[in-house]
Amino acid sequence: MQQASDFRTEVEALAAIVTPLSDAELKTVTQFKGWTIEDVIGHLHIFDHAAGLALESGDKFIAFFGPILKQMTEGKSLREAQYPWLDGLAGQALVARWQETAHRVADAFSTVDPKVRLKWAGPDMSALSSITARQMETWAHGHEVFDILGKTRVEGDRIRNICHLGVTTFGWTFLNRKEAVPETPPFVRLTGPSGAVWTWGEESSPVSVEGNAVEFAQVVTQTRSFGDTSLETKGPEAEHWMIHAQCFAGPPETPPAKGQRHQVV
Repeated sequence: MQQASDFRTEVEALAAIVTPLSDAELKTVTQFKGWTIEDVIGHLHIFDHAAGLALESGDKFIAFFGPILKQMTEGKSLREAQYPWLDGLAGQALVARWQETAHRVADAFSTVDPKVRLKWAGPDMSALSSITARQMETWAHGHEVFDILGKTRVEGDRIRNICHLGVTTFGWTFLNRKEAVPETPPFVRLTGPSGAVWTWGEESSPVSVEGNAVEFAQVVTQTRSFGDTSLETKGPEAEHWMIHAQCFAGPPETPPAKGQRHQVV
């Protein structure tokens, strides 16, 4: 699957800026919920590992994720729940292990049937959706690292995978907030980093979002406020979607306020 290669590229982009950091620098606090850079890498590592296990067998995934889910039902945050499993793995040793696991997962997904169903923390998903989610999460959590380090990521048209995920979770954003899903699906027109134009839906739709693909991906992954982008919407449903968009699983999260997430200068 091309998406496995895109995931690998995303890993390499993030690895390029965290590998030179000292163990002390990895404890720098980001703009995301007080997480450190090290917290981010630990989070990506544990879920890359989980995706690899899910590809091996549903039983292996359930055995691995069960204790983590139990901790969370007992009140621990997702960040807190990862540390018993990491068992002291930290600093550049963690960065190296994360890269090793991520590349192994990319290798495994590159030859699998995209339609095969895999167990996950939420509903089962296809292998294609699973590896796309890994790319999305690596890209999204990478934002807080790039931002706090004042780095600008070189984006590529692989961002289309994340945009597609954002468009296909239009209904999920509303359902997750216990709101009625608008009857009219949106038309979305986005311009990728290469200048390519991608569209979803019917151009005649009275509900639409148009603009920069990277900004759209930032909004649906909640790494930027809709108010900090140049995206244009038509119809109140489209604006409501962009204000609350959430392409990832879990309970409804509050997107960042305008100006809250940004690149540190």
